[in-house]
Amino acid sequence: MQGSLMADIAGTWLTAEDRQLLRQPEVGGLILFARNIDHPQQVRELSAAIRAVRPELLLAVDQEGGRVQRLRRGFVRLPAMRAIADAPNAEFLAQECGWIMASEVLAVGLDLSFAPVLDLDHRRSAVVGSRAFEGDPERAADLAGAFIRGMNSAGMAATGKHFPGHGWAEADSHVAIPVDERSLDEIRRSDLIPFRRLSAQLAAVMPAHVIYPQVDSQPAGFSRRWLQEILRGELGFDGVIFSDDLSMAGAHVVGDAASRIEAAFSAGCDMGLVCNDRAAAELALCAAQRLNVRPSLRLERMRAHTFTSAEYRQNPRWLAALGALREAQLID
Repeated sequence: MQGSLMADIAGTWLTAEDRQLLRQPEVGGLILFARNIDHPQQVRELSAAIRAVRPELLLAVDQEGGRVQRLRRGFVRLPAMRAIADAPNAEFLAQECGWIMASEVLAVGLDLSFAPVLDLDHRRSAVVGSRAFEGDPERAADLAGAFIRGMNSAGMAATGKHFPGHGWAEADSHVAIPVDERSLDEIRRSDLIPFRRLSAQLAAVMPAHVIYPQVDSQPAGFSRRWLQEILRGELGFDGVIFSDDLSMAGAHVVGDAASRIEAAFSAGCDMGLVCNDRAAAELALCAAQRLNVRPSLRLERMRAHTFTSAEYRQNPRWLAALGALREAQLID
């Protein structure tokens, strides 16, 4: 069975226990949260320390913009994606925003940010809301495509989330199990459009911890119907599938962390995230070892194409992009 774990750590440096976890071959990545981040130089040093333990680990962060932005002190405060959609020349601004975000993340030694959000803003989900570009699926796809082009030009692969769309379900999957009662045809006509249109541009997809009972009784991230038949089969997607955090309440429907990681791998996830709960991560690791998982070759696509120099703020492209966002009043 193919699969790898993405874990996390508690602080701004590695402990002996962290190093021991990261040495396990079933662990393929590490995600940073706000608690791990102080300032750019500290993150560069932490990234270097992690790579000294396992150079091949994928290092990730959630740096979407708006309220979901882990890198803050010493970094550009990016706008929420919905604010970009309301600006004139929105596609150009989305591209520049994607380039700035990716440049800053790469400059501190990380491989990727889990972005962009492809959910639609149906004005129903508080957890999505302004994180989405638009409520109109074609417009959302246009803007997300521009954001991805910016990411790619900086050297970062893109991850679209949360397949097949979290914008209709009202509950927050961090604390509950959201349900979307719509039919597959209804979802195809709206929320699936950005994923379908951008499937060739996306290096990875992250499924939602949402149950769509007219399609499958399991949340999308545990569903072979969604991941194998629809995402891989119908949409022709051949990139990486990352689970969303398997510690979230929306994932608890299938049992403990061992059951969750096995269900995610069985459904077709290439990498399972188990965050904010070291005991759960260790339980998931034991399950992965029992299953004798091997890493998916697809994960190579997520490595940074190039790491931005720490002096990136002197780059004329940087100054021009920053100026464009300031002129549009999207950043201070």
